[in-house]
This record gives sequence, structure tokens and C-alpha cells, in this order.
Amino acid sequence: MSFASRIPHIAHIARLAAAAAWLAALALQPATAEPMAPRNGFPSQPVKFISPFPPGGGNDATARLVTTKLPEIMGQAALVDNRGGAGGNIGAKAVADAKPDGYTVLTSQVSIMAVNPSLYASPGFDPIKNFVPITQINAAPLALVVEANSPLKSFADLAAKAKANPGKVTYATPGNGTLSHLVGVVLAKDNGVEMTHVPYKGAGPALTDLIGGQVDVMVTSTASVAGMVQGGKLRVLAVTSPRRIGVFAKVPTLEELGYAGARFEDWYGFFAPAGTPPERVAFLNEAIVRTLRLPEVTKLVTDGGSEVVASTPDAFAAQLKQDIERWSRIVKLSGARAD
Repeated sequence: MSFASRIPHIAHIARLAAAAAWLAALALQPATAEPMAPRNGFPSQPVKFISPFPPGGGNDATARLVTTKLPEIMGQAALVDNRGGAGGNIGAKAVADAKPDGYTVLTSQVSIMAVNPSLYASPGFDPIKNFVPITQINAAPLALVVEANSPLKSFADLAAKAKANPGKVTYATPGNGTLSHLVGVVLAKDNGVEMTHVPYKGAGPALTDLIGGQVDVMVTSTASVAGMVQGGKLRVLAVTSPRRIGVFAKVPTLEELGYAGARFEDWYGFFAPAGTPPERVAFLNEAIVRTLRLPEVTKLVTDGGSEVVASTPDAFAAQLKQDIERWSRIVKLSGARAD
């Protein structure tokens, strides 16, 4: 039995019942950039979106993709505040500790909310108790990329070099315990593609070293590298999704190449601190969902190699619970720790 095959594939409910009907109806409404009227005085000031990684990575890019158009609908400025460190834990804790008034929002992802609580002895937050989900932004694969002039022209080249020189091929990731890291763990345990992990404090610094030739390959979100792929600076060897999307449509998936258990999908999403009034969570959900469904925003998400989800808070809560169960088992079986 393979390492991956052993792994089986929350919500702030009070007073959200009153919003359930219009949330369901929202899914059927066409996208509109018309500004929303404030509800009970909210919002009356800019909303701050904490991105828990440095600028230049997928989390930051996704936050800015949404916040660029969000003010047109929300009627207030949307500000991105980068607070990187500890695999996203520092930024996440900052939001967990923030005043629950709807004016501080976390841009988060699977690695922070579903992996870090198992990876770190003291991550500084509980993804269920300390947050209320607002919406899942997208679903995205991870990509294995090399510098454009790398001698590694395909994933077959990478696998052959890694198998011939165990541990000598280096792969960069945005940090310990991220999905990118665990892709490398599964490739080694299930498929004999053994590489040495080089963790960074975010995708931006890792990309700098990849371009500079300090590491051989990088595993990261498609959002982190789509622009450099389009610009000809990077070559994609494979993606981890079950399908081909956007600028990665011509790139083979690991499953297509015959690698067992190599289906990994990341997501980004927005969370508010626990205790945020449900009517404010509902307002933020509607504003963000409308933004994501604007044709120009949807196209940017798709071109970046992912798919818009734009879920309700309850649906996102269910997805989070499922992912926590899955990834906690992966972390335990991998033996990875980042204390």
C-alpha cells in the first residue's frame, strides 16, 4: 500500500440563518460591479486583508487580485498588509487576535489552515475555534517549475536525475510543511523521486534563488509562477491537479505521467476572526463573491491556473474540516515537523 493511498480523501452558524436565503440566491445572480449599500453602517472604513507571506508569492497575488476590484463593490478601500513568517502562522495569529469587527480579514490557504496545526507544536491559532470562514476563492494545483534555461526539459528528466543521484537534486518550496513540501515527500515515498528540500519564507524568495540557479526545481502554487511562465522565465514540468487549466493547459499532470497519489489541490480563501458579527461576514461574502464573478477577475484566476469557487461560508467551513482531516494524516505519516 502506497504512502498516499493510506490517506482518506465549522462554522460560525449563529444568526447566519437569516442570510442563508440570499446567499443561495446570490449564486444564481449575474456578476455586477455596482456598489453595495452599507448594512447597519458596515463598512464605514477600509478593510485590511492580512497576507501571511511576503510580497511576490501566490497568497499575496491572490489577495491583490481580489482587493484591486473589491472596493468598487464594497464601497470602501481594501488594503493588503503582508505579515510573513513561520509558514504563515504569524499573519494568521495576528488576525486571530484582531478585533472581530469585520475590518481585519485573513487571506489564507490549505497549508496554513489544514497543515500547520499538525506540523507545528504551537502554531498560535486554532483554524476552527479562532476563525469564521468567509469564502473559498479558488481551487488550484501546484506546479513543478525550473528556470527557463535549465537542462531539465521534462519531469522525466527530473525523475531520472533524482533517481540516479538520490538527495542531490534540490527542490525549493515556500516553507516547511506547505503542500509544496508534502508533494516532495509523496514523490520520494511513493515513487522513488528523492530530492533534498530547501524551505524558504515564502514563494518570492524561493523564486529569486530558482532564477539565480541556487536550487534545481521549485514546487509552488500556480498563482505564484503564472506570470513568469507566461513571460518565458520559467518552464513547468508538471502540475498536481487532475486537469489542465489556464496557462498550464499544455502541461502534463503527475497522474497522467503515472505517479501514484500525486493529486494535490491548494486553495486560497478569506477568514474573519471568530466572533465577527454574522451580518458582517455575510456582507463580506457577497462583496467578494461578486468580485470573483466579474468576468475580468474570473479570467485572471483561470489564466493563473486555478478555478473560481466563490463559496458560501458554510460550504467553505465544510471544505476546511475535510482538509484538516486529510492533511493532518499526511503530516503524521510523513513525520514532518517544523518547530
